[in-house]
Amino acid sequence: MPTPTDLVETEVDGGNAREVDSKYRLIILAAKRSKQLQRGASPRIEIDPQKHKPTRIALEEVMRGRVQFDIKQDGQNPAE
Repeated sequence: MPTPTDLVETEVDGGNAREVDSKYRLIILAAKRSKQLQRGASPRIEIDPQKHKPTRIALEEVMRGRVQFDIKQDGQNPAE
């Protein structure tokens, strides 16, 4: 059975263009999504929220590509 670290490595190193490009970005995205879940957002995957903590649900959502994100370059305005 793969460990959570192995799962993260597999997902980050995958070939899809919209996948997360680094472990650090994965953690930041999951943390922001976890806050949304804690504030009442519905999970975007089929998972029992009573059995799993928001951080685990958020990490699964990000790894499955259910969380949309944009990468902004330094100096870009958010409105661009």
